[in-house]
Amino acid sequence: MVAPLKLAVLVSGRGSNLAALIRAIADGRCHARIEGVVADRPSAPALELAREHGLPTDVVAAKQFNDRTAWDAALTDRVKQLAPDVVVLAGFMRLVGSAMLEQFAGRIINVHPALLPAFPGLDAPAQAVHARVCISGCTVHVVDAGVDTGPVLAQAAVPVLPSDDGAALHARIQQAEHALLPAVVHAIASGSLVLGPPPRFLGSFPQPLPSLVSPPVS
Repeated sequence: MVAPLKLAVLVSGRGSNLAALIRAIADGRCHARIEGVVADRPSAPALELAREHGLPTDVVAAKQFNDRTAWDAALTDRVKQLAPDVVVLAGFMRLVGSAMLEQFAGRIINVHPALLPAFPGLDAPAQAVHARVCISGCTVHVVDAGVDTGPVLAQAAVPVLPSDDGAALHARIQQAEHALLPAVVHAIASGSLVLGPPPRFLGSFPQPLPSLVSPPVS
């Protein structure tokens, strides 16, 4: 049997996508193992979630370093110690730099709350509401040197309702993220998805992707 895919998970906030990965692994829906969780802020609630599940944790706070280059080098060193097959940015709110991108070239993935290339960067759900689009969603993509510009691996659509503000839409998009991210990780683990360059699917996606998480407006 193929060994579980080894993950390093980077977090900044609550860790809802980390929790989704933990659940999927425990349920046998995601053939992976989380080697450690690294945060960029010591107050991130995701760290406590990780500790509750017996996962090693570490913090590499940017304010402890003189510049971004030094921070990125330190982050790269900590993540390298976990020897991951794939690095997952799960609500990690900082751009990784050249050291991380070189060390883990093509092996860093991110989940973003929009249908890229639409609405990259911060506050994507609010951007979607402001643009008055009918459909938004989430994207899992490979991280490159740009802002949410790397190759798209998978997407899930979520309708934008007339009553939505950014927070309401984001909450529904997160439901789709919680299904999509573990499914993509499992696809990599099973060999159905080979990370680049360029990423390619060798067969059908190993499990159903989430459909619309709210009914379309009639």
